[in-house]
Amino acid sequence: MRTGTRGRVYLVGAGPGDPGLLTARALALIAAADTILYDRLIPPSALDGARPDAELLFAGKQGGGESVPQERTEELLIALARTGKTVVRLKGGDPFVFGRGGEEALALSAAGIPYEIVPGVTAGIAAPAYAGIPVTHRGLSSAVALITGHENPDKQEISLEWPALAAFPGTLVFYMGVQRLSAIAGSLLAAGRSPEEPAVVIERGTLPGQRCVLATLATIAEQAGAAQVRAPSITLVGPVAALADELSWLQPRPLSGLTVAVTRASPEASSLAGRLESLGARAVQAPAIRIRPLPGPAPDLTRYDLVCLTSAAGVRALFERLRASGLDARALAGARVAAIGSGTAGALADRGIAADVVPARAVAEGLLEELADLDPPVRRALLARAREGRDVLPEGLRARGAEVDVLALYETVAESPPAHVMREALGADYIIFTSASTVRSFLGAAAAGGAELSPDTRIVSIGPITSDALRAQGRQPQVEAARHDVEGILQALLADASARAR
Repeated sequence: MRTGTRGRVYLVGAGPGDPGLLTARALALIAAADTILYDRLIPPSALDGARPDAELLFAGKQGGGESVPQERTEELLIALARTGKTVVRLKGGDPFVFGRGGEEALALSAAGIPYEIVPGVTAGIAAPAYAGIPVTHRGLSSAVALITGHENPDKQEISLEWPALAAFPGTLVFYMGVQRLSAIAGSLLAAGRSPEEPAVVIERGTLPGQRCVLATLATIAEQAGAAQVRAPSITLVGPVAALADELSWLQPRPLSGLTVAVTRASPEASSLAGRLESLGARAVQAPAIRIRPLPGPAPDLTRYDLVCLTSAAGVRALFERLRASGLDARALAGARVAAIGSGTAGALADRGIAADVVPARAVAEGLLEELADLDPPVRRALLARAREGRDVLPEGLRARGAEVDVLALYETVAESPPAHVMREALGADYIIFTSASTVRSFLGAAAAGGAELSPDTRIVSIGPITSDALRAQGRQPQVEAARHDVEGILQALLADASARAR
């Protein structure tokens, strides 16, 4: 932050939902921002690359739900920039395609605030593409019109020229019109558009759980209603819609149609969410804890013949301390390195360290079993972990005659997900808990808000310790991973979903 100087605002398009459609420019600005004001419909992992100290502010709108008035958003952009901050206004799709980016740019211009526009992939093009529908196609459509299906309710007159749209010689794409679909179709038909023209509604385009309802203009409203299509959805009218059957390429996956909530801290939450989405699930990231690094110097690793890491967060915190002291992975050259869990081993591998010991059971008891036959035996060990970790490992090593130092690198802090995220998580098909702390924090936040898990939500536990914490809160997990890591969670979830689908 540069107090006393003018900041700059970036109006950034985050694309239609698939995180892979975020532009390189958008990712770079997210990583550099002091403050990010984000919408409800940004990709689930869009904020993963934000700086740990960045301020993240929800500025979205949701019919009948949590909303931030547009005027308040514009005031915030101006006030934050005047403190010298670099501000990213992160919007779903493209900021200048029904994203109110023009209004925000005008407000910034009037206030004398420097700004830049970063276009994004718009849903009106991307959602049909993911459904196998080209919005233009030789011989079928040489033009496309992007139209809002939800006008400003303060306007006294409807500005859409239905006769002109009915006569438009190409593809019509309506944004935000699922609730007015019957009126839209009726207006086009009354203005002369053919009732037999193909039409399609694409729900959650580019996202896991995307689905399409293909019909004719005369029947699309009835069929979309029967299918209980919900926002966000895109409606397309035109001959190209008929290509969906022939060009559809997005195939159903094992978890298609299921919503899975993830309560672990970022960035691990995003990693798990990405795996779930690759399997077809809609992942709701609802981190119930936050990792807070603890201050302190880098340890003298030459004193130890064994260094134990218990989590990916611990690996990050250790290497941050090493970096701050001018050290790197070579500081571990003289020690054997043990990692609990494949995620911890992977975090070490990303930094050039191959763990010497990775127990089959990703718990402290499993590591103790693996270390029992270590030759030569452990004489002096460092356990680098969270402040609130269990004492099973240090006590077990001491009982075998080893000297053990415990280094608290970070602590977990309870965090309440935003209200709109909490609502989605509480009603998910599955909710995943990866530690006792996620159990206590998430259920505590829900209780504080007077809410509870849906009785239809199936609870997934990473292992027995987490399951005990759930039972202590009066919750019985329906699914417990046999292997206590991400792979184990996924295997257990896939098995349960498959059994229930039979």
